[in-house]
Amino acid sequence: MITPRQTMRLMRINFVLARHGLDEIILTAHIFRPVRFLIYLSPFYWLRRRDAPRGERIRRALEDLGPIFVKFGQMLSTRRDLLPHDVADQLAKLQDQVPPFPGREARSIIEQVLGKPVAELFREFSETPLASASIAQVHAARLPDGREVVIKVLRPGVETVIRGDLELLQLLAALAERYWPDGRRLRPREIVAEYEKTILDELDLIREAANASQLRRNFQGSELLYVPEVHWPLTRRSVMVMERIHGIAVSDIETLKARGTDMQKLAVNGVQIFFTQVFKHNFFHADMHPGNIFVDVADPKNPRYVAVDFGIIGTLNPRDQQYLAENFLAFFNRDYRRVAELHVDSGWVPAGTRVNEFESAVRTVCEPIFNRPLKDISFGQLLLRLFQTARRFNMEVQPQLVLLQKTLLNIEGLGRELYPELDLWVTAKPFLEDWTREQMGLKATLRRALAGLPALRELLLEAPARINVILRQLAEDKLQVGIESAELTSLRESLRHRVRHMYHAVAGGALVISGALLLGRPGVPLWAACVVAGVGFLVFIWGHWRARALGSMSKDR
Repeated sequence: MITPRQTMRLMRINFVLARHGLDEIILTAHIFRPVRFLIYLSPFYWLRRRDAPRGERIRRALEDLGPIFVKFGQMLSTRRDLLPHDVADQLAKLQDQVPPFPGREARSIIEQVLGKPVAELFREFSETPLASASIAQVHAARLPDGREVVIKVLRPGVETVIRGDLELLQLLAALAERYWPDGRRLRPREIVAEYEKTILDELDLIREAANASQLRRNFQGSELLYVPEVHWPLTRRSVMVMERIHGIAVSDIETLKARGTDMQKLAVNGVQIFFTQVFKHNFFHADMHPGNIFVDVADPKNPRYVAVDFGIIGTLNPRDQQYLAENFLAFFNRDYRRVAELHVDSGWVPAGTRVNEFESAVRTVCEPIFNRPLKDISFGQLLLRLFQTARRFNMEVQPQLVLLQKTLLNIEGLGRELYPELDLWVTAKPFLEDWTREQMGLKATLRRALAGLPALRELLLEAPARINVILRQLAEDKLQVGIESAELTSLRESLRHRVRHMYHAVAGGALVISGALLLGRPGVPLWAACVVAGVGFLVFIWGHWRARALGSMSKDR
């Protein structure tokens, strides 16, 4: 049931789409096909910019629709396996920049959430925000002990707005899946569900603070990355207080060069940070766009990154880590057979996939790329092309790999911008080789064995009691062994159907034979013998049809 508010919002969306020359999206639905000719009567059809590419028109429409749609477009831009390249490139340009809400409202929210006047909580508080985004904005402040901090405050009423727009996105996704020709292939409802989880996580600043604390522990004492400290006593779900950092925006390349920054080292460090987070810590910052990264150039020859905004964090399970590292190394060594086998073994593509065919497809993607100089090869783009190829083999969407791909594309793009000669392959390969040796070596095996000792100890301690219970049940003839699986259930159903078919076949056949024998008996009318044989034939046919029908139903289940 569509509410009046949703109806008005839908009308607004249609208006914006038409204004940007996207009225063909509105009229794609079957319900509008009879009146599709009306597009030529629309003033927007005649006044729109005909020279603007569709990707640019979509981007501008999302910007006009508001911050939630902007963030949705940003998320979609990472799903290049689903979108045309021109659309994905334009969506990647979306900027999450919105006007700030009044500083006095931020002050009021802080006082309401923390239960004290701002003057008691902070020595200084600036009502002019340092930055403003669609979900929150940041204010500078100073603690009573003199430490500089920033206060992140959720926008007032933002959760209500977001949940309302999410309901609308779900409705639009359902309509797209039903009426849009590519709807089922692109799975818009799954995309919206993935986006919903991400955006709702960003509404919990305690979660973001916990992510920041974990990342800070991981890089404690590191010369590669600095993570500001969370001030937990003043952190709540809608307010977060964190150490203020000072640095140069990583996108301000002119200033970095003017300060004498070693740009090559800065670019290489970015790659090392990425692979360290993914493979050593298994906890990576998944929103590392230039707006969230600064550079500390106190020592220009040893620059250090400083990260902010920890709302989106990615992790991998150990199995995915292992397969991913081996995939990377197989790429480096151009071992396409191994790449294909790893995709099947990991379950990323169906088990029935023919390895030879997949190997050939991977080789077709990689060989043209590898014939260029290594410094000209984009590893992120190679990974993207591989995912697109795997999708032809029904590769299931792996959300954790999508985040990883997005982060790798960001890091590589940033690294190339800082130092155009960056060779990601040379930087990454030694790290992956060392990591693989550590994971598969004797020390790693002993470490895993030692980690499993507590569980083994508990099992050994509980074993006598469990054995005693089994022996008692066996002595009392109460032991039951239950084995249940889909295959066994299917086998039982199949056997039951075959037995039924055999029963009816035997019964029907016996009646047919009996009818034939009665034909030769004196005193038995011809019609009686024919009736018996006919009934037998019908029993046989009915039993055969019934068995097939039941078998079909069982397969459907």
